[in-house]
Amino acid sequence: MPSKTDKKIPPYISVIVPVYNEALNLSPLVDRLLHSLRPMGKPFEIILVDDGSTDEGPQILRDIKAKVPELKVVLFRRNFGQSAAMTAGFDYAKGNIVISMDGDLQNDPRDIPRLVAKLEEGYDVVSGWRKNRKDPFISRKLPSVIANWIIGRSTGVRLHDYGCSLKAYRKEVAKNLLLYGELHRFIPVLASLYGANIAEVVVDHHPRAKGKSKYGIGRTYRVILDLLLMLFFQKFATRPLQFFGLSGGLFLASGILIETYLTFLKIFLGQDIGNRPLLLMGALFIICGLVLAGIGLLAELVIRTYYESTGKRIYTVREVLD
Repeated sequence: MPSKTDKKIPPYISVIVPVYNEALNLSPLVDRLLHSLRPMGKPFEIILVDDGSTDEGPQILRDIKAKVPELKVVLFRRNFGQSAAMTAGFDYAKGNIVISMDGDLQNDPRDIPRLVAKLEEGYDVVSGWRKNRKDPFISRKLPSVIANWIIGRSTGVRLHDYGCSLKAYRKEVAKNLLLYGELHRFIPVLASLYGANIAEVVVDHHPRAKGKSKYGIGRTYRVILDLLLMLFFQKFATRPLQFFGLSGGLFLASGILIETYLTFLKIFLGQDIGNRPLLLMGALFIICGLVLAGIGLLAELVIRTYYESTGKRIYTVREVLD
């Protein structure tokens, strides 16, 4: 019997894997993870987050858990999405280094040591690059290439592969990532807002052998909306009044100029302006300007309430020299 002074060694590496209806892949996934992590000689934990699977996956996870002490299983009541599953994994992770990856066996656990080694060079986030991606070209690879180019150009965070789930993070970065919607694909952008140093490493990618992919070209519209949200976060998250105020001011100034011009025509030139579409456009611009300015003021109040009520800061400190 262990003594009361015995303590469990905390994990150095936490591997987070969101899974949804991946019953056929769960056992080989855990086996491959164990074969890659145990030779590293560092304490680790594997966190499988079941995102409300409707197959026999939850029971399989219970059976595996009884045999693998390093495994931790988080079961959702229903399907909340990959971003929510990754957030749960980050919340339950106890390691100094956090690894995220997909559960479809397309990511290779043998790449984990290289990601960890790169992270230990001084980076905060190391993202995988599926250089030889084994996916259909039209439905998966082509949209991904276009999306990666657009995201990199618009956000300034240049990576070859935003969609690769195989990433390594320092704990303090992972714990501060607030993911919802489809934001898991924008983790490098969110990390850059935190002030993280980001690197990229080429990783292996395998074709899906079992199960069915949950991704498709139909997600493009949601990605575009989330990209707009990221751009707003980057520039105006703590000063929304400048965004709404600027656009509202342009509308208001345009409307006033239009109405001033029409007033000049009416008073000094005696022209009839009642039937001119320009009159309605000017009035519409003035109304839009006032509405946007009002939204900016309300957004400013919401932001201030958020930071003051949660105790969060609008800055992050990398190091304190004392």
